Amino acid sequence: MGKRDSAPHVVVGVDGSPSSHAALRWAVRYAGLIGGDVVAVAAWELPWAYGWSAPAVDPTMDRTIAERGLADQVDQVLGESGAAQVRKRLVNGNPVEVLLSEAEGAEALVVGSRGMGGFRRMLLGSVSQQCALHATCPVVIVRAAVEMTEAEGEPGGSGQAPRAGRS
Repeated sequence: MGKRDSAPHVVVGVDGSPSSHAALRWAVRYAGLIGGDVVAVAAWELPWAYGWSAPAVDPTMDRTIAERGLADQVDQVLGESGAAQVRKRLVNGNPVEVLLSEAEGAEALVVGSRGMGGFRRMLLGSVSQQCALHATCPVVIVRAAVEMTEAEGEPGGSGQAPRAGRS
């Protein structure tokens, strides 16, 4: 199911964050509505790709670990039977570039609103923002349904999950 296939497909970015798990569930539901397939994509980068020096590692072993991690996440979110219906792709490269490339020809690109970055209070992460700006297909940005308490000083202290639609 490559970019040139005529079957409709939905690409979803998976990075281990709660919002990427919510995006995966959304993508599966949407693909069911349009009779399409789901491609779960994770970007994989080695530390030295940006000049960062790290202890010597075996890239083959690291890739194997990353592939297993992607498969485990999809299994965790969808269960074994649901995960069997999802094509999993681990692609080496920058997350934005990987997602935009994989989404060419897709019915939609689905991403979580925030990934594993360090700015907890941001409503929109840098990857989801760049995908929304540059994708050649419709982009759906999904927020995780997390409960926040008033003690944490966050909005939504009522414990209600965020509503779909405009925020």
